[in-house]
Amino acid sequence: MGKLAGKTAVVTGASKGIGAGIAKALAKEGASVVVNYARGKDDAEKVSAEIQRSGGKSITVQADVSKQADVDRLFAETKKAFGKVDILVNNAGVYEFAPIEQITEASYRRMFDLNVLGTVLSTQAAVKAMNGSGSIINLSSVVSLTPVPTGSLYSATKGAVDVITRSLALELGPRNIRVNSLAPGLVETEGTRAAGTSEGEFKSFAVSRTPLGRVGAPEDIAKVAVFLASDDSAWITGEVLPVGGGARL
Repeated sequence: MGKLAGKTAVVTGASKGIGAGIAKALAKEGASVVVNYARGKDDAEKVSAEIQRSGGKSITVQADVSKQADVDRLFAETKKAFGKVDILVNNAGVYEFAPIEQITEASYRRMFDLNVLGTVLSTQAAVKAMNGSGSIINLSSVVSLTPVPTGSLYSATKGAVDVITRSLALELGPRNIRVNSLAPGLVETEGTRAAGTSEGEFKSFAVSRTPLGRVGAPEDIAKVAVFLASDDSAWITGEVLPVGGGARL
């Protein structure tokens, strides 16, 4: 039996990239996994099908976690399928790098609504569905700790996530709910490849600042997420854990 046997996990933004990697890793350790997606239905169904082929339990649920009604539906479907929530991974997010002159109200609202409000709304719903204990894992970024030029808005959203993590750890600790953040460095995913940040000059820059000499893979983050979801980390809460090969971008 895996270390998460009997647990139910909701992973937001799990149709690809880091979220997909985490969903599959949690399922491998025995968790029943809800693969959330906003638009990537086909990709989410592929992730869920892979989990099921490996003997795991999984469903897919469409929801834009920046919208209250969608979040309510996500957790209603979760409870209908599995009865409870033990683990929440707030992975859904969006990033954009732009100089200050190019920042718009729309880009501000897009990033803060999904990265910050989405984390808050999903956490609210998860806490209601947790029965006496739980683990909440928020996806931050090393840019919250060491911001980069043109990343002011994105870094600000992840800085907000880190503060929310620390505050909620204090608030929810008496209810035996742990809250931690993972702060990845540059990870090669479909999204970073499409944005061009996992190749060329940006990749070279990131690798040059990473003691372990490479960019990350979703599996690198997923292994640590399993640790934070499990009882192996039962004495850890309120932490922001960098997972980026020592990167200080």
